[in-house]
Amino acid sequence: MNLDHVFVCGNPALDFAATLRARRSTRFEMFAAPDRLDAWYRESGVVDAISPSSEADVEQATTVREAVYQLVTARRLGEEYDTGALAVLNSAARKPPAVPQLTPSGRWTQAGPEEALSAVARLAVELLSGPDVPLLKECGNPECTRVYIDRSRGMRRQWCGMESCGNKIKAAAYRARKKSVSP
Repeated sequence: MNLDHVFVCGNPALDFAATLRARRSTRFEMFAAPDRLDAWYRESGVVDAISPSSEADVEQATTVREAVYQLVTARRLGEEYDTGALAVLNSAARKPPAVPQLTPSGRWTQAGPEEALSAVARLAVELLSGPDVPLLKECGNPECTRVYIDRSRGMRRQWCGMESCGNKIKAAAYRARKKSVSP
């Protein structure tokens, strides 16, 4: 399985929720170690620098991630929010967030793990209470459980990303059609 973090969902909170891949089958954990969590925070653009996370920070982050995924799924399906998931998300969002600073070279955000997680939680709150809710869709790849914001014309996007899922599904469909045509 590819260890690279992928950012195709249109919002860092959705990309964060997608760090447990293939939820319905193999379940691949992207935050297998504290340094993988720190890498996600930096690569996502939530922070520019982070003090090293601990195993406890990973545990907290995965708890918040699962709450975000539950809440996004409920919102997407028009269901009631789980009160436990709401409490987890709101608790994380109440913590002081990472604060950007202006430097001679531009914006710079340095944070600790709790501040970075608070920033992600706040992004999830903004997303789930904002205008993009009707645009939330789950990837059409049955193995993928990413939820993304569909801003395509006519809302016809089917995959979280062409490189991650679309090409795989299209290639498999092409091979299946070729096979059925062959004698």
